[in-house]
Amino acid sequence: MRTLIKNGTIVTASDLYTADVLIEGETIALIGRNLDLAADRVIDATDRLVIPGGIDVHTHMELPFGGTFSSDDFRTGTIAAAHGGTTTIIDFAVQYKGETLTQALENWHRKAEGKTAVDYSFHLIVTDLPEERLPEFKRVIHEEGVTSFKLFMAYPGVFLVDDATIFRAMTAAAENGGLICIHAESGLVIQEMVARALAEGKTAPKYHALTRPTKAEAEGTARAIAIAEMAGAPVYIVHLSCYDALLKVKHARDLALPVYAETCPQYLFLDYSLYEQEGFEGAKYVMTPPLREKWNQEELWKGLRMDDLQVISTDHCPFCFKEQKELGRDDFSKIPNGAPGIEHRLSLIYTGGVAAGRIGVNRFVELVATAPAKLFGLFPQKGTIAIGSDADLVIFNPKAEMIISAETHHMNVDYNAYEGMRVHGVPEVVLLRGKVIVENGRYVGTPGEGRFLKRATFRGDL
Repeated sequence: MRTLIKNGTIVTASDLYTADVLIEGETIALIGRNLDLAADRVIDATDRLVIPGGIDVHTHMELPFGGTFSSDDFRTGTIAAAHGGTTTIIDFAVQYKGETLTQALENWHRKAEGKTAVDYSFHLIVTDLPEERLPEFKRVIHEEGVTSFKLFMAYPGVFLVDDATIFRAMTAAAENGGLICIHAESGLVIQEMVARALAEGKTAPKYHALTRPTKAEAEGTARAIAIAEMAGAPVYIVHLSCYDALLKVKHARDLALPVYAETCPQYLFLDYSLYEQEGFEGAKYVMTPPLREKWNQEELWKGLRMDDLQVISTDHCPFCFKEQKELGRDDFSKIPNGAPGIEHRLSLIYTGGVAAGRIGVNRFVELVATAPAKLFGLFPQKGTIAIGSDADLVIFNPKAEMIISAETHHMNVDYNAYEGMRVHGVPEVVLLRGKVIVENGRYVGTPGEGRFLKRATFRGDL
C-alpha cells in the first residue's frame, strides 16, 4: 500500500515546511516537494498541518481502583485516543504485593491483547521490590522492553512504597537503563488530613482537594528528586499540577540534574472552583493531584514554554459520574480518583498553547509527541516525521473548531470534564503505521491492530 500526502505543512519539533509525504507500507519512504508518484491513495493536506501521531504516556485503561474499574478498556479508550490524534499510548501495568513483575505484565497483556486501536506499551507500577526481585527488574527492561516503572508516594495500603524501595528501584533503573516515574505526594500526611476531615463531618467532594494541598505535592517532588540524586538516577515526575511542585523541578533542572516532568490538560484548563459547585457535581473532578487555584495555570504554561516541563499527557482514568463516582457520595475518600481526557489532548493544547500564543507549533509537537518518544525509548520510530519512521501521522486542521461534549465524544464515560469548551484545531485524518484509522469523524480502523512496542533503554537525549 502506497499513500501520498500532498501539499501539507509538515511540523516536527524542529522544522516547519511545505512538502509531500510518501508512505510505503507502514513507514515513511520519501519527503519532498511536488512529488509526482503513483500511489494507491492520495490525501490532499492543503492548508492543513501534518504532524506526528500523538503519544500519551500516562493512561489507565480498565484500572482497578476504589472497588471498581476505570470505564474505558483498551478497545474503547484507544478508539477515543485515535479520534483525538493519539496513535501511541503507554498504560500502567500494576504489580500487586506478592506478585512477580512478570505476572503483572502478563495480566496487562491479557487486558490489551486483541483490543487496541493504536500502538501501546506499558510502564510497570512497582509495589513490591525486595532485593531478590532485582534480577527480574533487569530482565523486564532488557527482554520485555518495559523500560519505565512507576512508584507511588501516595495511597497507603494500596500503592504507597517507602523511600528505601524507591531508592532501590532508582538504583536498579540507573544501572540498567530504566526510568523511574514518581507519583509525588506526602501520602501519610494526606492520610491523616483525610481522617481528620471525615471525623469533622467534612464529606463533600471539595475536601478531596483541601486534604491534598500543593505543599504535599511539592514535598513529595522534592523528596523524589533528592532520592534520585542519591541514587545517581534520572527521575520523571508524573501529573505535576501546581507551581509549588514546579519550583522543585525547576531548581533541580537549573542544577543540571536529570529531572523531567509532565503536566496534564486538566491542570492547564480547569481549576479548584469546580469543586465548589452545588451538590455532588464536584465529584466529576476528583482526581489526584486535585485541581488547583487558577493562578497556577499560567505558571505551568510558562514551565512548558521554558522546558521546565517536558511532556503533556492526560492521566486518562475515567469513572462514570453515575454509579461509579457516586460510590463516594457520603464520603469524598471513596470517590474513585480520575477523569477522562485522552480524546481531546491535541485540540486542547493547540487551543491553549499555539492559538493563544503561549507556545509555538514546533513546541506543541514536541510536548505531545517528540519528547514523550525520546524519554520513553520510542524515538525515532515514533514521535517525528522522517524517512524510516513509522507513518503515524495526523492531518490537523488548525482553523477548524469543535465544541467538546459528552454527547459527541467517544470515551466510555457519561460526562466530559471540558463540557461546552470550544477548541480551535481538530484532527481530520489519522494514520497508524500508514493505514487511515480515523477519517471524517469516524473510526475506520480495526480494534486489535494496535501493536505492543518494546522500548529502548533511557538515554536522556532530549
